[in-house]
Amino acid sequence: MESDIHQISGIVATLPNARQRALEPLLPLEQELAFHVLRFDSPRPGPALIVTAAVHGNETHGSFAIQRIVQQLINSELQLLCGRLSLVPVTNPKAWRLQQRQGDRNLNRRFRPPTQPIDYEDHVAHWLCPLLAEHDGLLDLHSFQSGDQAFALFGPENNQNELEAFAKAEQEEAIALRLGCDRFVYGWLDTYAKGMAKRASRLKAGLTPMDSVDIDPAYGVGTTEYMRSVGGWAITLECGQHDDPAGREVAYQAIINCLRCLGMLAGPMPEPSPKPEVMGLFDVFDRYDSNDTFARPWKSFDRVNQGEIIARRADGEIVRTAEDAYVIFPNPKAQAGQEWFYLARPGGRLGV
Repeated sequence: MESDIHQISGIVATLPNARQRALEPLLPLEQELAFHVLRFDSPRPGPALIVTAAVHGNETHGSFAIQRIVQQLINSELQLLCGRLSLVPVTNPKAWRLQQRQGDRNLNRRFRPPTQPIDYEDHVAHWLCPLLAEHDGLLDLHSFQSGDQAFALFGPENNQNELEAFAKAEQEEAIALRLGCDRFVYGWLDTYAKGMAKRASRLKAGLTPMDSVDIDPAYGVGTTEYMRSVGGWAITLECGQHDDPAGREVAYQAIINCLRCLGMLAGPMPEPSPKPEVMGLFDVFDRYDSNDTFARPWKSFDRVNQGEIIARRADGEIVRTAEDAYVIFPNPKAQAGQEWFYLARPGGRLGV
């Protein structure tokens, strides 16, 4: 990341490049806890929106977009018409400083208020969970390692199930359709829970070491799932590849569109995606061994045909797809006992 200095509310925020970060000594925990939120309140009542970025420290598009929005609000280039807007440019400061996905662990797993913070991400959750609960909606900005276009992840249909009860599906989907992307994915937590059940089965059969896996379905809860659990709506936008600077513009336009959808910013209501490509996750496969390998270097949204070989296990087992599908979130660097790739089928939701 190139060196970049932004003046925000009289505070100079420096984003050091990778070489500078590598030379910095590791800081003790008490110096890591510099969480920062920028809040804008209109005198007129309205929705409360929070926008987060850099939940993973190497995903920076949203951070730059937020700082651009902040500067425009300060300079009155943009004016908040109503409600409250909270902006978190760097959600995980330790991961950001290290320029890697996580500090001590993945913040977007097991995200909940900790009884007693243990690792760094627990401290982040201790600060962030109450902040999210103060808002009506969350736009969480990310980027991805491999793929060819931005996409949004949205939540379940309205339901009263124990796993992910929800009552704002129509609003969430209407906003997702207007963020500026054309690809949409749903079914995250249901599919993750299915994966946890498969892990538990392997664990019970003695096929997986106890200390290498987590089998709690709630381990799949991240910022958006938590936001829904406290009564809000939430959308994750994957803005582009990590190193593609065009992702900053995708993130910026998504914030603008979201604010206009909520009536918080002047301008016409954004048009919905004219031809949304929608797909639902339905299965997840763990990596069992570090020598498990993909049949080819998959990218997210690569199409696979029924019976096609996706991967080979270290013990010789062939992993095939039982139906036509898409490979989602393939991770050739996955650790043994962790999710390796997902499968999605086309069609389904976003009929608002």
